[in-house]
Parts: sequence; C-alpha cells; structure tokens
Amino acid sequence: SFSDSTLLSERKRRDREERLNIVLWKQPLVTLQYFFLETLINLKEWTIKLWHRRSILVSLLLTLAVLTATYYIEGTHQQYVRYMEKKFFWCAYWVGLGILSSVGLGTGLHTFLLYLGPHIASVTLAAYECNSVNFPEPPYPDQIICPDEGTTEGSISLWAIISKVRLEACMWGAGTAIGELPPYFMARAARLSGAEPDDEEYQEFEEMLEHAETAQDFASRAKLAVQNLVQKVGFFGILACASIPNPLFDLAGITCGHFLVPFWTFFGATLIGKAVIKMHIQKLFVIITFSKHIVEQMVSLIGAIPSVGPSLQKPFQEYLEAQRIKLHHRADSGVPQGENWLSWMFEKLVIVMVCYFILSIINSMAQSYAKRLQQKMYSEEKTK
Repeated sequence: SFSDSTLLSERKRRDREERLNIVLWKQPLVTLQYFFLETLINLKEWTIKLWHRRSILVSLLLTLAVLTATYYIEGTHQQYVRYMEKKFFWCAYWVGLGILSSVGLGTGLHTFLLYLGPHIASVTLAAYECNSVNFPEPPYPDQIICPDEGTTEGSISLWAIISKVRLEACMWGAGTAIGELPPYFMARAARLSGAEPDDEEYQEFEEMLEHAETAQDFASRAKLAVQNLVQKVGFFGILACASIPNPLFDLAGITCGHFLVPFWTFFGATLIGKAVIKMHIQKLFVIITFSKHIVEQMVSLIGAIPSVGPSLQKPFQEYLEAQRIKLHHRADSGVPQGENWLSWMFEKLVIVMVCYFILSIINSMAQSYAKRLQQKMYSEEKTK
C-alpha cells in the first residue's frame, strides 16, 4: 500500500542518516569497532571465494613461483628481468592512482591534479630547459637531470614531450576506466536479481527514470542527456562520454549496467575514451600550459597585479630558478637543495589528501557494517 511504501522509504532515509553519522570525528570508538568487524567479515568472504576458486589460485601460485625463481636465478636474462620489473611497478603505480581517482570512496581524491599533472608539468619544464627528453635513467623518473650531451636551442617538440609521458598517462587513464566498473556491476546485478541496492546514486538514477518527463532543472536534464546518449547510441555514446572530462560518467556506468549493456562494449569504449582520447587532451592542456614562454608570461602577469604582485611574483621566480639549477646538476654534486614555500605547501596538501582518503576508507567500511546490522534487523522483523 501507499502508506507502507512511505513508511519504508522514511525508515530507509533514517537508517541512511544514521549510517552517515558513523564517522571517526563523531563516534570514534563505534567507527573503529565496526571497521575491524567489517574487515574480518571481508577477509572471511575473500577466503571462501579463494577456496571455491582454488584451481585458479594454485595456477597463480605456480606462475608466481616460476617468476620468483626466474627473478633470483643469476644469468644473462637478469637485464631483461630488471627492465620488466621497473616497467611493471611503474605501470602498476599509475594504474593504482587512476583507480583511486575514479573510486575515491567519496573523497574526491583526484590523483591527476595531485600526481600525474605535476609529473607532466615537471617533464615539460625540464624538456624546454634541457632542449631534450633523453633524461638519464636512473635517476629518471624519480629525479630529472639534463643529459650531458649538448642540444640545439629550440630543438624540443611538442610530440617529443607527449611521447615521453605517454606510458604513465595511458596507464593512469586505464586505471580510471577500471575504477568505473563498480557502478556498472552494481546496477547490472540489481537488474538481474531484481533486488533494490541501498545505493544513493542508483536510487537517484531510478527516480530520474520515473520523473524523466517532468525534469526541469539543468542538472536533471544533463543527467537525462547522458543517459539517453548511452542508451540509444551504445558504444559510441559511451566513448563520447568517456572522452571528455565528465563528472556525470558514473551515471553512464549505472545506465549501462541497468540496461544490461555487454561488459566489453562498456569497458572497451570506456578504456579507449579515458586511456587514449581523454588522456591526450589532458596531456596537451598541461604541456601547453607549462611550456616555457607561457610560464614566463604567467609569472610576469602575476607581477603586474597591483600592490601584492611583486611579493607574489618573487616565490614563483625563486621556485623556477631552483628547478633550473637542479636540472643541470646531479644529486651528488654538492649543490644546496633549497626549499620553496610552494613545494612545501604542495607536499602538505598531498599528505592531507592521503590522510583524508585513509579516514574515508575507515568510515566507509564502518558504515558498511552498520548497513549489515540494519539489514539483519529487517530480516528478523520479516520472519516474526
């Protein structure tokens, strides 16, 4: 009946508000207790799943044993092993950051702004300063130092910089594509099972479908446009949504899962859009923004600001000069490594974001355990 559905929706709303209050800064002891209990439950579930797939697990362990033996046995193959090891960890690092950027667990932790963007910017500045991208390895990519051989002024090209950072940029884009899979699988499982997941984005999506004809505000119309594009155009609609910076792409994943779009259609279009097309657009934007003449113009424009301009311009000039000196000297050459307040602020920002990300994981898992308790109460009430 209508009254029963109203009571049920009201109870779900109260339960959701109750779960959202389970955070470390409001209920620290309860949050930590629920976090540890949820961790134990997840470990138990993963152990059971691994046991049911023990044949795959044994194959993976045998493969790992062979790779470990190859890694430690001396021979001429070691140079290839070291090369593959370096590339594997480099790619895994950026794929992991890409996944964090998409998943984020409600933090908005955008690793492009924190890690990949600054990396591309530093490579761009170094390329124009050194007139080369052949930075000696090692220390690159941990540290950028100009090569010893002389180069012609102005010989660096835009394509050379793009090629230099292509691997890490594409790996980051692939990670963001992988991070878009949870909304797709959640919506697909809900549609196939007929269950109603207690997920705010999915509930918002269903409400949007119910009130599609009466939507008036811009946000609702934009979401409907994304949903119609993905549903009607298919692969190329998903590709178009994934190829541009699109905060509504989670809705595309939910739409594809809800309408049972095949996995490889969704993931293939998302991978191409994010790891190839969108990544090259973002790379070009960063490289052009941090090209030598544009950076110099921005610093001069900062100095032109009335009253505070010269005081703001000085730290930027000092930072750029310190970077130029660092690029032309090796770490063991005895050049003093000064610290600028800009780099200090950026380091502290990264630390704060990572700490907040860890806190959000604890809060999210604690809220998941609270949801388990609420669902258990529902089932007990139904059996009475």
